[in-house]
Amino acid sequence: MSTDTTEQPQDLAQSPAEEAASVPAKASSISPDELARLSDDVIAALKTVYDPEIPADIFELGLVYKIDIEDDRMVKIVMTLTAPGCPVAGEMPGWVENAVGAVEGVSGVTVEMTFDPPWTPDRMSEEAQVAVGWY
Repeated sequence: MSTDTTEQPQDLAQSPAEEAASVPAKASSISPDELARLSDDVIAALKTVYDPEIPADIFELGLVYKIDIEDDRMVKIVMTLTAPGCPVAGEMPGWVENAVGAVEGVSGVTVEMTFDPPWTPDRMSEEAQVAVGWY
């Protein structure tokens, strides 16, 4: 299953579990119910990882661009940072790997960092905007 959040970040950020569950998936050996549970749990894990400079989690900030859950339960995440020179650039992928790797049923995690497209504040959910005082 693949969830691409670069097209409509507000829709996904406002209802991540619903959006993740609605993404069409290729034929999978993982049952639809299990895939939905894994998706929900992966998103919940991502919401435990915070940007230390902004009081909001990386998912609500719109830093997560794509989540793939493979048949072998390997989770691949494509994400960005608020800026290429972010002070936690070297640490953030490890934080994400640890959080998602702790999800029951996940066999492993890879995190790919990208700056294409660059992150902009309009990717933030309403929840994140409220947390930083922009709403």
